[in-house]
Amino acid sequence: MTASAVPRPLREIGFDQNLDQLIPLDVELNDEQGRRVRLGEYFGARPVVLAFVYYDCPMLCPMILGSITSTLGVLSLDAGREFELVLVSFDPRETPALAAAKKAEYAGRYGRPTAQTGWHFLTGDQPSIARLTRAAGFRYAWDEETAQFAHPTGIVVLTPEGRLARYLFGLEYGPRDLRLALVEASAGTIGTAVDTVLLYCYHYDPMTGRYGLVVMRTLRIAGAATVLALTAFIAVMVRRDRRMRPPAAVGHRHPSASPILDRHAPPPEP
Repeated sequence: MTASAVPRPLREIGFDQNLDQLIPLDVELNDEQGRRVRLGEYFGARPVVLAFVYYDCPMLCPMILGSITSTLGVLSLDAGREFELVLVSFDPRETPALAAAKKAEYAGRYGRPTAQTGWHFLTGDQPSIARLTRAAGFRYAWDEETAQFAHPTGIVVLTPEGRLARYLFGLEYGPRDLRLALVEASAGTIGTAVDTVLLYCYHYDPMTGRYGLVVMRTLRIAGAATVLALTAFIAVMVRRDRRMRPPAAVGHRHPSASPILDRHAPPPEP
């Protein structure tokens, strides 16, 4: 299909990866209770997973929300404890009541007690939405023929300071990719030592929005692990050999034993 054959709304949508750029934390939105909030209220202490959806979407958005819920359900990291989840509707017609209904549905699926404080379903007016989506590089368009929004699929991981750290594309977000993105965005303040090793072995590819294995780094770690294992094995074997070796024998002359004649000494006189 040529570019001219692609419907106009589909030509306009996509993600512009504005990596390491700050999003406007002073943008004002409405939370699911109808309270006016600044986006910055959800930043400062933990990394943030940000997704743009619209709650009345008949197709892609329920799949995005379902995939996010499934992936977060596998992670040992908790939304509301190690990171925040912020969902923003880009349809200015949607209300906090609709956002609250969606939060009850998907936070209920998540099932963890931190979901009520760590999951945030926001709505807003058109100027606020436009300012935030533009900064995050999220491009969408209204399709008159289908009376729906055309939009890309993906989520964004941001640092606690509000910098765009990683984009994960598509409808499925691997738990490993999301975990590594969160650990990386937090500068190692969450996660384990194993995550640090994995971040050394895996490299984020902006083109695919995924983490791929870096073969040479993995081989270096495997080689170092082999050397350490061999060194430890040799040390154990040497120590065990020393323990099993009998003590050196010390010669004792019995009182009745005859003296050993020196072959160079003169023979005794008769």
